[in-house]
Amino acid sequence: MSLKLGVIGTGAIGQDHIRRCSQTLLNSQVVAVTDINLQQAVKVVADLKLTAEVYPDGHALIKAPEVEAILVTSWGPSHEEFVLAAIAAGKPVFCEKPLAVTAEGCRKIVEAEVAHGKRLVQVGFMRPYDEGYRALKAVIDSGQIGEPLMLHCAHRNPTVGENYKTDMAITDTLIHELDVLRWLLDDDYVSVQVVFPRKTSKAHAHLKDPQIVLLETAKGTRIDVEVFVNCQYGYDIQCEVVGETGIAKLPEPSQVQLRSGAKLSNAILMDWKDRFIAAYDVELQAFIDGVRAGQVGGPSAWDGYAAAVAADACIEAQSSGQIVKVGLPDRPRFYG
Repeated sequence: MSLKLGVIGTGAIGQDHIRRCSQTLLNSQVVAVTDINLQQAVKVVADLKLTAEVYPDGHALIKAPEVEAILVTSWGPSHEEFVLAAIAAGKPVFCEKPLAVTAEGCRKIVEAEVAHGKRLVQVGFMRPYDEGYRALKAVIDSGQIGEPLMLHCAHRNPTVGENYKTDMAITDTLIHELDVLRWLLDDDYVSVQVVFPRKTSKAHAHLKDPQIVLLETAKGTRIDVEVFVNCQYGYDIQCEVVGETGIAKLPEPSQVQLRSGAKLSNAILMDWKDRFIAAYDVELQAFIDGVRAGQVGGPSAWDGYAAAVAADACIEAQSSGQIVKVGLPDRPRFYG
């Protein structure tokens, strides 16, 4: 039997998820949708030729008897409300990042899930489902390069729009590294610092770009992440792990190597969707399979909370220029 899904939010990412759950993935059926713009929701149902009911709001969709699990892909500030409602209804919920727009909101979700007594929440951090990151983690976990001592990382975008602010380098961009590097190392952050190199002339006047974020983990591993969102040349994700006895590097996306015009070249992607499109398929299939098996896995509400706490510290460090402690409480035994 297919898992009957309700989707809250039919913007770009919502439409992508509805399409993949309806046309690409196994054992799933979108039976309900809603959006703050109901006409948009009606149009998506028609365009994708779905047999799905359009509900007046997210709460009505969550309560609908035919909806077995929920995807929250709405405006970020609405996530906390709908995830809490899904937990109260006892229904599994996949929530795109952010889990909530504040660490306090994430904490409330963690507490609600723990009180429920069973994991219901999976957060939409897709990088742990990327083939390259999984291969990198396998090398680290094997002990082949010894204990990780340092990580050198980069998150580069060709350009960003005028509405992109300096703090968004943390909340919209670095947030992916804050999650995936904890997962890679099986470690937590204890301090952060943000430094600003010479500003690129390609950035808008109000934006400080690039930025370098320095992180220290509980085990003493040191991490530097370059966030450069106007690099011009492409969408480029790098991660190099320096271990005691060797170095492991995130594989480059598979591209045809070209010999032409007296040059040996490899194309560089320009769009993040192209870089991680397969990971989106894998993460949602994992959610569907987990719900059908009675056990939600993947990035947890605690992972969403940990990322939010670290992000708050990074934003404080942007303003102060100081080393800022990451005040993450002990992880509840509920999350293993």
